[in-house]
Amino acid sequence: MDEQYAIELKNITKTFGSVTANDKVNLKVKSHEILSILGENGSGKTTLMNMIAGIYRPDSGQIFINGKEVQIHSPKDAYDYHIGMIHQHYKLVNVFTAAENIILGTDTSAVIDMKSVKEKINEICSTYGFKLDPDQKIYDMSISQKQTVEIVKVLYKGADVLILDEPTAVLTPQEADALFEVLKNMRKAGKSVIIITHKLNEVMAISDRVTILRKGQYIDTVETSKATIPMLTEMMVGEKISLDIERTDPVNTSDVLKVEGLTCYNREGLKALDNVTFTARRGEILGIAGIAGCGVKELFESIAGIQRVSGGKVTFINSENKDIDITNKSPVGIKRTGAHISFVPEDRLGMGLVGSMGMTGNVMLRTYENGNDPLVHRKEPRTLAEKIKRKLEVVTPGTEYPVRRLSGGNVQKVLVGREISSHPDVLMVAYPVRGLDINSSYAIYNQLNRQKEKGAAVISVIEDLDVILQLCDRILVMNNGRVTGLLDARTTTKEEVGYLMTA
Repeated sequence: MDEQYAIELKNITKTFGSVTANDKVNLKVKSHEILSILGENGSGKTTLMNMIAGIYRPDSGQIFINGKEVQIHSPKDAYDYHIGMIHQHYKLVNVFTAAENIILGTDTSAVIDMKSVKEKINEICSTYGFKLDPDQKIYDMSISQKQTVEIVKVLYKGADVLILDEPTAVLTPQEADALFEVLKNMRKAGKSVIIITHKLNEVMAISDRVTILRKGQYIDTVETSKATIPMLTEMMVGEKISLDIERTDPVNTSDVLKVEGLTCYNREGLKALDNVTFTARRGEILGIAGIAGCGVKELFESIAGIQRVSGGKVTFINSENKDIDITNKSPVGIKRTGAHISFVPEDRLGMGLVGSMGMTGNVMLRTYENGNDPLVHRKEPRTLAEKIKRKLEVVTPGTEYPVRRLSGGNVQKVLVGREISSHPDVLMVAYPVRGLDINSSYAIYNQLNRQKEKGAAVISVIEDLDVILQLCDRILVMNNGRVTGLLDARTTTKEEVGYLMTA
């Protein structure tokens, strides 16, 4: 007799226009298990889970819940089948309390007894090991607390199958460990937990089985205890690749950028940077670690001349060892001082690139002011765009194709490639591999190392603490706009970095 599964997918296919996101995918999810869904960017992981959660409908194929074929047309249908999904971007009302957010969307015509609601929330928290104050406002919560609200909301509505999309992307190691303990408690209680992730170390640490997708197709499901990281990587990519980051020792380092007492306020009038001080050196990679909202966005924008500061000083030190004050200068003003600073912002299309232009046009934006000829020549920018396309394997119909039509990962490749190719003295990169697959990520890491070896000062915000320890020379840790630590990446630990991220 065939085993009955909590969820079973048979030959699920989903297309978007000419793009096939999922191609006859089969998947089986057991009760009492944590299943990881692993795959490169664009492999169809989130699309597949969105069909279980009722956000998309499959073009063809069958979905079975506890052995019975069902049709899931909406998230409400998914909840009726006791399925809930926790997305990367939380859907919470900031001015409401945790309890008020948890009961939003609850189908009831009766007057809500908030005392009973809070009692049920506390019971859920006690059962699974959550720490949550039902009366706390969302705007007063950390990222991990907001995630807890989202998970408790799903459990409150009766979910037996929980789908988490990149649940540790913005968590410290300590917060991730706490989440894993909760998920293990759910497994003991008979829940099915599905995790979409790209972090191989976490797959090995938390899951019972791993399902691998590649280019929209099902590859295999393996027991985690019998798997290795190289084995999973090869299944994801289709070939053996090296996961070693080529960190070299700094050579001929010298100070190139001094930030002293930098203070600024955001648009809401709140202090975003509070007396930030550090020095960046030529021939070195300075990593920045911090949870969302730690102030790194404002820090980079202040150095690049986009955000005005209310206090402090930014000094560029040129090759002749001369100090140049670039505080509150515009990007053009900074460039005219001879300071060559490149910036890859977090907002790729909003700030970094012009979406309606192709790669060639966006490369031209970087070099336009260099020429004295009133006519715009496209030959050299087109050659450079082709080089970036080839080197970073940008998937695009051509270098004139609008970048806004490319996937997020390919947009990131265009932006990082353009800034690296400009041979900067200081290269600031916010989340350089966000949205990139493993192959492309390691290509970017090695490109950052090449910039370091050429004498540039590389300053990079990196989410993955395993990577920041392997790639960087020093680590600047920030929390709430303040510097909480400056560490030697070769001797520190993830735990120490994680502690300082919340200090």
